[in-house]
Amino acid sequence: MSNYTHRERMEKCLAGESADRPPVALWRHFPVDDQKPDSLAAAISNFQNIYDFDFIKVTPTSSYCIKDWGVKDVWRGDPEGTRDYEQPVIKEVDDWKKLNILNPRSGKLGEMLECLRLIIKGHAKTTPVIQTIFSPLSQAKNLVGKEQLLYHLRAYPEAVKTGLEIITQTTLAFVEELRKIGVDGIFYAVQHAQYHILSPEEFNTFGSYYDMQILESAKSFWLNVGHIHGENIMFEQVVNYPVHILNWHDRQTSPSLGEAQKQFDGVVCGGLRQWDTMLLGTPDAVIREARDAIDQTAGKRFVLGTGCVIPITAPHGNILAARRAVES
Repeated sequence: MSNYTHRERMEKCLAGESADRPPVALWRHFPVDDQKPDSLAAAISNFQNIYDFDFIKVTPTSSYCIKDWGVKDVWRGDPEGTRDYEQPVIKEVDDWKKLNILNPRSGKLGEMLECLRLIIKGHAKTTPVIQTIFSPLSQAKNLVGKEQLLYHLRAYPEAVKTGLEIITQTTLAFVEELRKIGVDGIFYAVQHAQYHILSPEEFNTFGSYYDMQILESAKSFWLNVGHIHGENIMFEQVVNYPVHILNWHDRQTSPSLGEAQKQFDGVVCGGLRQWDTMLLGTPDAVIREARDAIDQTAGKRFVLGTGCVIPITAPHGNILAARRAVES
């Protein structure tokens, strides 16, 4: 048995030191359960109690932060556990200016804080808890729709910036509440740092300008994870973000874990393919891929994980194999 708590192991990892083993953390959505604070807290706690990961990444539905602006979403059985958005809230360009700064202690944001309090109460002494924060541009996409966002930001950039400013102020207020309840960090999800979606200039203007405001405000947390979603990623645009850990789909898009460690001073997180290996592979395949990731990084400044959420249908044996792969 190890003498390290999960918290102590993560502290060692962030310091670039070896503990008894590399840390490991996987996370997933909990559809249906994610509609109420107590049921989501129970589902996440149960998942942690089974697999004993080194940090708890709280994964609510992506609508939690925009629901109070009137968004409607529905569960239709997506294997990632995500919900489909119904009608957009932003229908006309002027609708961006009609958004108001939300009260982080009421509505769905207030419910999210309630969920986090329950999880922290059960786990925080030994295991860090981090909350998912979607970038303002990601939130904007879900308010207006994926295709319409690109049209709006190119045709009506000032209107979109007005909306992004309101979203940013709301997110900053929510991060302040996270600090008060004792969260250890944020999992900051960036979805548009992809060359086939935006140009680097567009990403700087509509993405990182707002990202940096939120990440600056989160600097007092000790365990912030930056997540770069998708393929053909702008790694060099995000590598300087003030986060402790970077996570991306390292098996699908460059750089590899080993290459990234030459560019990023912090900890890299990844190594496992969420679909081919965690869902469709075998426990042996999971262990092989995990060991390759440990070899790439020499097991230092590294957390074993996937590039994104594991599918909700990923077999128990494969999740267990990922957890056990770091033990040897």
